[in-house]
Amino acid sequence: MDTHVIRGCRCRHTPPPPAPGPPPPRHQVLFFRRSGGRACQSRLSWSHRALAQAHLTSATAARRPDSDDATKHAFKSILTSLPKPGGGEYGKFFSLPALNDPRIDRLPYSIRVLLESAIRHCDNFQVTESDVEKIIDWENTSPKQAEIPFKPARCILMDNTGVPAVVDLAAMRDMMPKLGCDPYKINPLIPVDAVIDHAVRVDVARTCDALERNQELEFDRNKERFAFLKWASTAFHNMQVFPPGSGTVHQVNLEYLARVVFNEDGIMYFDSVVGTDSHTTMVNSLGVAGWGVGGIEAVVAMLGQPMGMVLPGVVGFKLTGKLQDGVTTTDLVLTMTEMLRKHGAIGKFVEFYGVGVDELSLPARATIANMSPEYGATMGFFPVDQVTLDYLKLTGRSNETVSMVEAYLRANKMFVEHHETETDRVYSSYLELDLCKVEPCVAGPKRPHDRVPLKEMKSDWHSCLDNKVGFKGYAVPKEEQGKVVKFDFHGRPAEIKHGSVVLAAICSSTNTSNPSVMIGAGLVAKKACELGLEVKPWVKTSLTPGSVVTSEYLKHSGLQEYLNQQGFHLAAHGCATCVGNSGDLDESVSAAITENDIVAAAVLSANRNFEGRVHPLTRANYLASPPLVVAYALAGTVNIDFDKEAIGIGKDGKEVFLRNIWPSNQEVEQAIQSSVKTHLFRQVYESILKRNPRWNVLQVPEAALYPWDPNSTYIRKPPYFKGMSMSPPGPPTVKEAFCLLNLGDCITTDHISYSGKIPDGTPAARYLHECGVDPKNFSSYGGRRGNNEIVMRGAFANMRIVNKLLDGQAGPWTIHVPTGEKLYVFDAAMKYKSEGHDLVIIAGAEYGSGSSRDSAAKGPMLLGVKSVIAKSFERIHRSNLVGMGVIPLCFKEGKDADSLGLTGRERYTIHLPTNIAEISPGQDVTVTTDDGRSFACTLRLDTQLEVTYFNHGGILPYMVRNLAAGQGK
Repeated sequence: MDTHVIRGCRCRHTPPPPAPGPPPPRHQVLFFRRSGGRACQSRLSWSHRALAQAHLTSATAARRPDSDDATKHAFKSILTSLPKPGGGEYGKFFSLPALNDPRIDRLPYSIRVLLESAIRHCDNFQVTESDVEKIIDWENTSPKQAEIPFKPARCILMDNTGVPAVVDLAAMRDMMPKLGCDPYKINPLIPVDAVIDHAVRVDVARTCDALERNQELEFDRNKERFAFLKWASTAFHNMQVFPPGSGTVHQVNLEYLARVVFNEDGIMYFDSVVGTDSHTTMVNSLGVAGWGVGGIEAVVAMLGQPMGMVLPGVVGFKLTGKLQDGVTTTDLVLTMTEMLRKHGAIGKFVEFYGVGVDELSLPARATIANMSPEYGATMGFFPVDQVTLDYLKLTGRSNETVSMVEAYLRANKMFVEHHETETDRVYSSYLELDLCKVEPCVAGPKRPHDRVPLKEMKSDWHSCLDNKVGFKGYAVPKEEQGKVVKFDFHGRPAEIKHGSVVLAAICSSTNTSNPSVMIGAGLVAKKACELGLEVKPWVKTSLTPGSVVTSEYLKHSGLQEYLNQQGFHLAAHGCATCVGNSGDLDESVSAAITENDIVAAAVLSANRNFEGRVHPLTRANYLASPPLVVAYALAGTVNIDFDKEAIGIGKDGKEVFLRNIWPSNQEVEQAIQSSVKTHLFRQVYESILKRNPRWNVLQVPEAALYPWDPNSTYIRKPPYFKGMSMSPPGPPTVKEAFCLLNLGDCITTDHISYSGKIPDGTPAARYLHECGVDPKNFSSYGGRRGNNEIVMRGAFANMRIVNKLLDGQAGPWTIHVPTGEKLYVFDAAMKYKSEGHDLVIIAGAEYGSGSSRDSAAKGPMLLGVKSVIAKSFERIHRSNLVGMGVIPLCFKEGKDADSLGLTGRERYTIHLPTNIAEISPGQDVTVTTDDGRSFACTLRLDTQLEVTYFNHGGILPYMVRNLAAGQGK
């Protein structure tokens, strides 16, 4: 009998079947791990494990309606057996049809998932029968912003946001004995999967050994944080960590982790997930309800506590027709993003329906679901249909599992037949798109919802050069627009202009999960090679797919060879360029850009292109399909009309146009059918946890409590529980606060908590210098978020952030109002703190849009920011602010800082009651300034649970007090 590591538990286990299937449940505590090919005792002592097992078993029993609990369950009458076709039963499930309530048939499928979860968890304590009724009556309760609890089935983490979340868990466990309580109460009660995917950087590109060299550099830089995560996988139960090089969390989730239907201890239920990455929504394509949350909310979910949420409205998006030949899914999702942004989907679910859905492959649906944050929605949901089942089989789920999934969904009226007449579902609002009307496009140059039809790209680019500085403008003088900069590139003559492409990246799970566009990119490269076209050597090209399977089918199809010839060598399996880890440009290229103020361009197949995110020197960043990324790399510029202008001159001396190298849909489909096979998924995922030899030999501490190293620059014990007692501190006061920054619209979490490289001379660099870190090992802000010293020094460290206190100058500085000094934001905040002053931030609309990183709330809180006053907030970021005890306030409709005459040089007092009983969700709050102004704001504590968090100083102190008091189940 062999020993295998299965889903984070260590046990003697027979080898897995050929098809990996959905990973088994992990609520049991098991005692063996794989080491040197034989079973050995886990790193925690038997006594520690036994203690943890006792707590975990009782806690799990308390939350799951197994056979004993079912007899007492409020909805036991609808617990129904699901028979197998050949006899016996798959298990039991809470049957929605058995409620015999006609309102359920009218509910959107996405809302039914919330309903089933509430019914299953209904204990009339954390989830009540009243909560169930609110969901059933969704048509009437959703417009009233009704609050409901939600308990997801599992949680996923990526390393940049996952490390801080696990640091918080470790610190909470440390805190429990100090309060006289059991540390083992701090342990995940649901499956938690962490995928290390955001650490890799494209330091090496355009070489056959790029993958190996980048992985080596990644491990050298991040060995300490990797060891911390590996320690967590042994110290916490129900936690599994996928090593570096496994792919992105979203593609691993889609291809392997997602169950669609759980079957745990004989109880069947819908899969659902929250993740510490906003693009967790990608799994909505499988009919799995899931969305991004901050790390602090993820901790709440891990510990089995309900997440409070407002019952969302649902946009019904009807699809008809079929995409035309040559139009990609990327073109479709950019079109949808523009439509939904205009329609308004913030804080809502989007549910897709109609015969057009049947024309979309599962990977195409995944692309659409992935970009939910970009179109503002909480989810982009595709109910399960035959296409879903076929994909489950393609990716290696067993036939028995797929049959169980189908039987459960049909029995619970959650399986869709798009061509059959159904009971009309009710939606909050409606949109419709005929797929045949979608045309090729890109998005940019600074926002993902600024779609540009490909035929208009050249004219749009010239408008951007002309326009004043803004989302669509650079204000380049007319006489400067045609400037040509010549330079030497390693002995070869080279030149760049405004709009020259200096970085072209096929990256991000948004598109690399989709064989049609990846095969399409390979075919474009192949045709270009055959015609004699070649990407200029000074264009930094890279291929970083989100799945090992993707690189396997590109290799098997023979197309990777042609991508290599164009410089798109495999550089990583991870996020890389998508998150800003694009690596340095060649020094000669960087100098040509900076010394001549060139507006250089990047073209990438990602989901975000905020200025400063992709690379500090690419001021124009365009989202495009992978085939178009190759095309723009070949053209060398975004200043081109592909219909009228040639990409280059072929080896026969003739002009080559885009249409000469663009593959037909039939060519793409034939290549997919011959190369994308089930055995590739099986081979990859059967060995996914053992593929990284560096990870396999990584040593970790043998301790249940983490041995914090005070000299570490990667992992530091956070200060959130310092001086904490069992009594909540109550609402904070904000009196005569200074404004740290006065910001405009669309300030993203990239602006607030930059992920990229740590530049020399910044507060973070100074700190690392003082700690004796060599500048070559500074790594990135994102990679060091397990250290609160870097988190607060990285707050507002983006070189592209514009602070009105600096009269429009971009950069990580602000004005210390009392003295008028221009300082780094961190230095100014520390000066204010030493003077004993409170701080606020003033902002415009969509504050905190972008990634789900809770460091964007932790950083400002650590700087001393007590409140953010904005026109509007992005959903996840608002929750993160509440979670960290920062007061989110919204200006009243039609008002903002400019209309109220606020400059940011005033002092602000927020008149909030000091008695928590006098604070209610959404109430009006008066703010006054020292120059006599007074204005009303809306308190964006949206639920009563958030008011409770606020009283405790945030979610984490609340959780510790709650569990220490024995109230957590």
